Amino acid sequence: MSIQPPLTELPIKTADTGFYRGFSVNVAVISKIIISMLVVWCIVWPTEAGTILGDWNSVILENFAAWYIWVVTFFVIVCLGLAIWPTAGRLNLGQPGEKPEFTNFSWFSMMFGAGIGVGMLTWAVAEPVAHFKNNPSVIQGATTALGADNVREAYVWSFLHWGLGAWACYAIAGLALAFFSYRRGLPLTIRSSLTPLFGAKLSGFLGNLIDIVAVVATILGVAQTLGFGVEQFVAGLTRIGIGGLVLDDGSATTLGIIVALLVIMGASTLSALSGVGKGIKWLSNINMVLSIFLLGFFIIFGATFFGAAAFFVGIWDYLVALPWLSFNVYASDGVDGSEAFLLAQWQGWWPVFYWAWWIAFAPFVGLFLARISRGRTIREFVLGAMIVPSLMCFVWFAWAGGTAIDLELNGDANGVILDAANGDKIFAMTEFMLAPIAQLLAWAMAVVIVVLLMTFLVTSADSAVLIVNTINAAGDEGPKARPHILFWGAALGLVVAGLLISGGTGAIQTAMVIGALPFSIVMALMCVALIKAIYNDGRREAAGVPAVHSEIPGATGNGLTPAE
Repeated sequence: MSIQPPLTELPIKTADTGFYRGFSVNVAVISKIIISMLVVWCIVWPTEAGTILGDWNSVILENFAAWYIWVVTFFVIVCLGLAIWPTAGRLNLGQPGEKPEFTNFSWFSMMFGAGIGVGMLTWAVAEPVAHFKNNPSVIQGATTALGADNVREAYVWSFLHWGLGAWACYAIAGLALAFFSYRRGLPLTIRSSLTPLFGAKLSGFLGNLIDIVAVVATILGVAQTLGFGVEQFVAGLTRIGIGGLVLDDGSATTLGIIVALLVIMGASTLSALSGVGKGIKWLSNINMVLSIFLLGFFIIFGATFFGAAAFFVGIWDYLVALPWLSFNVYASDGVDGSEAFLLAQWQGWWPVFYWAWWIAFAPFVGLFLARISRGRTIREFVLGAMIVPSLMCFVWFAWAGGTAIDLELNGDANGVILDAANGDKIFAMTEFMLAPIAQLLAWAMAVVIVVLLMTFLVTSADSAVLIVNTINAAGDEGPKARPHILFWGAALGLVVAGLLISGGTGAIQTAMVIGALPFSIVMALMCVALIKAIYNDGRREAAGVPAVHSEIPGATGNGLTPAE
């Protein structure tokens, strides 16, 4: 049987007039209904919502923990395999001979900012400290909690959660979207990445369902990020002298949550309304300068040599342990408090939670990565999107987290950092370092971190609103109607508020783990579709059959040019 050119047309029905003009009505309306129901449920019945979400989370952890572990391993293998595979690695994510739109430095900077953002400010200090206190080796008695023999284990797990697995989730989504949009000319939306498996059927109900799943996963994934960010933002406001926003245990009060969300979502919605906007570029420039300043502070004035050792030794330990960690699943014996129970519980709290978070975040980051990576080869995309950002995460964890561990390990901090809430740890550490020199310096550093945190939160929320509207508008990246931007800005803030009120960040974590499950299946299918498409493109090349939409007679593509 002769091989045929690929599918280059995927019409998606959008409204021609009215309130939803330019939008896929089914995707936009059903997505709004699902999110609105979640908001009402959590705000009107917070106790019941928290209980039911917790029960669902227990069921998922019991039955799907292995799926989350193994599917992310599958993403890593597929990404690295495509980079190594000669036929795949040299393919251009664009038209033949097309050059990248952005320089390597700009490309790396945008990838890092989109994929990590506020997470660095919370977890670069909090996570190594948490694993320094407890991890599977401590549970099994192989290392000592808060002991020098536990430092290397703390970094193995920190690097695992923020290394290749995290960036493979983003890379798979971005690669699939870029491949099918820029080579095939299909709409820049999630359904297009599954055309080798389902073909023209994706124009209808099945495609709508896939895009709805992506929208819900994106809202819950970004809500998780904003939830942590809100807690940390409130902690920062408290550190700089604004009182009445936190409880005795360090968590945010309802007033604190409302104040933080009004500031963050108000600013991000205004930014989204401006479209491409000058404000977002201004915020990004401030973000980059402050990030370099803060990281430089930790490297120069923090535990410089301890951090260097944590970085290099940690990478070695991580790579050695990666094959085992990628497949290992702890099975609970059902006995509360037993070693097997505690190991399975810990894995649910950390690796499974992280893999769900990265998967839920993948539609958002993946679509953004696709947008900025047109013209790059698959090999260049995979290596650039996985290795460089991973190394940047490791640098932050080694010197920011390493400074915290060193201060606690040598007894100087005396629990000041350990006892602080996760979002407050970075503030507690910088205040401990600077207050003896000058209280004003400690206050000024807290202000710097709060400003940096706000730029991360505003840019993340702003981008999420625009990405959700792009999916709802069948891949149209153009200007979106103001009412829809206002709705999604408000909805995102209300999701965060509702889940925080019904059960704190734990409720957001639970909702996100649940919401990520269906999209994890979509991403696994993305991998299969991508491999099939690239294999068939190799056959087409050998048979002299065109595989890029601009070379196929009658194919119009999505009309996007590199400048759009």
